[in-house]
Parts: sequence; structure tokens; C-alpha cells
Amino acid sequence: MGFVAAIFLISLVSCKQKESGSKALNTENTFTTDQLKDKIKGGWAGQTIGVVYGAPVEFKYQGSIIPDYQNIPWREGYVKYWWDKKPGLFDDIYTDLNFVEVFEKYGLKVSTDTIAHHWASTPYHLAHANQASRYNILSGIMPPQSGNWKNNPHADDLDFQIEADFIGLMSPGMVNSATEIANRVGHIMNSGDGYYGGVFVSALYSQAFVSNNANELVEQAIKVIPEGTKFHDCIADVIKWHKQNPNDWQATWFELQKKWNNDVGCPKGVFLSFDIDAKINSAYVAIGLLYGKGDFTKSIDIATRCGQDADCNPATVGGVLGVMLGYSKIPAFWLKPLQEIEPLDFEGTTMSLAKAYDMSFRHATEMIKLAGGTVDSNEIVIPYAKPVAVAFEQNFEKTFPIFRDRFDKSFAEELSYDFVGNGYIFYGNLVKNSKIDKNYIDRISKRVGSEVFGLAEPDDPYVAELEVYIDGKLDEKVKMPMKNTSRRLEPAWKYQLTEGNHNVTLKWINPKPEYEIRINDIMIYSEKSPVSNLPK
Repeated sequence: MGFVAAIFLISLVSCKQKESGSKALNTENTFTTDQLKDKIKGGWAGQTIGVVYGAPVEFKYQGSIIPDYQNIPWREGYVKYWWDKKPGLFDDIYTDLNFVEVFEKYGLKVSTDTIAHHWASTPYHLAHANQASRYNILSGIMPPQSGNWKNNPHADDLDFQIEADFIGLMSPGMVNSATEIANRVGHIMNSGDGYYGGVFVSALYSQAFVSNNANELVEQAIKVIPEGTKFHDCIADVIKWHKQNPNDWQATWFELQKKWNNDVGCPKGVFLSFDIDAKINSAYVAIGLLYGKGDFTKSIDIATRCGQDADCNPATVGGVLGVMLGYSKIPAFWLKPLQEIEPLDFEGTTMSLAKAYDMSFRHATEMIKLAGGTVDSNEIVIPYAKPVAVAFEQNFEKTFPIFRDRFDKSFAEELSYDFVGNGYIFYGNLVKNSKIDKNYIDRISKRVGSEVFGLAEPDDPYVAELEVYIDGKLDEKVKMPMKNTSRRLEPAWKYQLTEGNHNVTLKWINPKPEYEIRINDIMIYSEKSPVSNLPK
């Protein structure tokens, strides 16, 4: 049977498999123990399936739809294939499991600082907002400042969005309990729209325990995001466009692309096609859920074909649908390849899916009792609470990117740069200098992945020390470790300066001949949008 035919057949089957132990979103809900376990297990399984399904197209389609004729494979042994080939693909899962482990070790009331210290000690490779927050915490900048956009240029990135699944799984049907945990965890690595991405995902998972209607699910989950924020406006647009074009997800995708495809913070994406912003990637999740109509196969396929972070977004959709359907109702076509790796520990952890199933169920029952519900050997009663929006926060206010200078230069002692605006960020890193040989590159690529920017050495102890001067005055002293898990992603940035002419100078205090600091690009910001300056 061909893949397209198999997908169609599985879709027909999964459309009929929407049984649930739930009642409704606005009532007390009762489950058997087995039903609740099945839904939690389905959430973890669906998330992992989505990650692997999107693996071959992750960031291969930036700003474009993956067309229907583009085959996305799935077959027996496929999950184990990626498990062996690219362990880092499963970062959505093992970063999630990091937090499950924290709550298991320290209890449900664990403090943000304790979570942050545990997070900073993780041994595996991190990127974007995650690594920026780890650097901040190791440097003594604790939450919420570790995730604040002025200390973390990646604050609007989707990092918390892709690791918030565990929160909804331990807060079944209790969306306000989920957002309380999200507040403790999400400000470690994100703020503003990046934080809201995780809040939204945790709400989707939580509500999926007590809803069988994808439209209702998305419309209820967005209630936890404050109105008037860009994130809320973006998801509300998707809901509106879906109502206007209920059978054409691509029409909604194009409207989304026209209005919301603008990454402001992440220096890898500003003015480029790469977009890891939480708003648009959460919108792709919403598209998958709304147009998939509760069908597991159709939903993850649509979320994948929206492009950009095309493994993380179907992972979220798969996890949410896994909760809604339950593990036992995920089609065997998807489930059988997953079962091969369920007992195995993820790289760099002592956690497996099998352990996650048990831990999340235990945490969920404890959360239910804390919220006033009841748990006995045969019946679990979950109390209802009306969704309440979290606090309002918005990043990059009066901070609009106006220019990307493709600088592409290295320096070994001092770099001076003039600009006009109210902010800047240097996109680059500490690297082995240009005389390093191919053997070094091959060795590091194999150990930490060829995608690691700057070829950061996992065990190199060298730490570059810089002084950053703005308009002739010392603004900060910066340490740039070469060690991969300790690295600083960008050498220097500053936002919301007085609008006007500025100079920034980097002075390398302890240079070594075998290293150089590479600046690929420099982004300049202004308090005024460049669009507002166009002639009428």
C-alpha cells in the first residue's frame, strides 16, 4: 500500500476513534484510573511521534508550505532509525522530561530558583532561548530576568512552547493549575510572546483531557493569554480565518504569512526566512488542530506542512491529540514504531517514555488532590475552574529592526562599530580561528552536531573576556566560554538606547592566538517602525 493511501486509510480509522472519559469543559469531570493513564500516555506518545514525523523537513521549508506531493515518510523501525541517527532530534522530549524529573525530585511546589539551578546543570546541548537562559543562570542572572528580553534576545523564541507539554499532562482539566506551573517554569528561558507560547501549549494539553472538539479546545486555550498581546491577536486571527475558510488550511496559512511572519528578536531570523518566533509557530499548531478536526493523522500532517519548526509543531499537535484520543486509540500505524524506544533512556538523561508515563500520572493525581479533586483506586474526579488569563507582558516594545548588516568579520583584539538607532545585537561567537584543520571540524561536528554555531568545543576550558563600550563608556564586562554547555550565544546587544548616533566597541581582554571572535551579522533597531517612515 502506498504512503498516501495508508494515510487516507488511517485517517478514516482515526476519525472514528474519539472516545473519551470526559464530560465537558465547564463541569466537574470523572475518569477511571485507566482512562486517565491512557490519556497521559497518549500525550507523551503523540508528542514523540510528531517529532519524528517532522524530522526530515525540520526548517527545510522556511516561509513556504510543504506541498502535498512532497512525501514525508513513516514506516516500521522509523523512530529507532532517528533515535540512532540523531539523538538531538528528541530535544522536545528530553527537555520536557528534565522538568518532570525536577518535580519528581523536589515535589510539586518546587521553587523557580530550584528548577533554574537544575536546568542550568543539564549536560546536553541547548540552543536559542534555552541556552541563553542557561548562560544567564550560570552567570548569576536568575528568573525572571534570565528569560527577560533585555537579557535574552531569544525571549520570543519558541523554546518554552516546545517543552511545556509536561505541564498540561500533570494538570488534567485544570487549566489554571497549568498556568501557575507555567509561570514558575516559563520565565526561566522566555518572556512575553515566548512565555505565552508555553502557556498556550500547556492549556491545550490540560483542556484536551476534557474536550473532544478541536475548535472548542483552541478557543478555550487562548483565554489564558491576555487580550491585546500580539500572541493573543495572532491566534485569534487564525481562529477567525478558519471560520472564514473552514476547509482550506492553506488560505489561513497565507493570511498568517502576510501578517505575522516577522521575527524581531532572534538574530538568526531577523529579516530572513528563518522564523522561530513563538507566535507564528503556535499559530501553525492551531492550524493543525483546527483543520485536522480531531483526526490524529490529518492534524499532525497539516501542522508539519506549515513549515518552519516542522518537527516541534506536529509534536505539540500529536501530543494534544494523543491526550484527546488516548494512547489506546492512536492508530497502530503510528504507534508500533514508537514502542521500540519506549523503555530506552534519552541521550544525556536517565529518563525514558516508560518512566514519563508513570511519573506524569503520579504528578497528575497529586495535582488533582491539591486542587480539591478526589482520587481513589477506581475513580478520579477533577474539579472545574474557569480559565483565567495570565499577566500581560510584551517584549521588544519600541524596538523595531531596521537594518541587517552582513558584517562577516573576525577580530582578535578590538572591534568598533557606528550605527544610528536605539539598539543593536552582534550575531556571532567565539570560535577556533580560521587555521583550524578539517579534522577538528569533523571531530566537533560528530560530538555536538554540525549545526552547533561556532563549533563550540564541549570540554574546552577557555573563557574569552570582553569589555563592551557604548559611546565611550563601559557598559558591561562579558565572559564567553568556549565550552558548549556554558557558551554565550551572542557577544553583545543593547536595546532601548536613546534614539540617535551611537558607537559600540568590543575590547578582548585576554585574547589567544588559536581563537577568534566571529561576527556574522549586526542588527540595528529603532524606536520607530521602518514601515512608518515610508512615503505616503
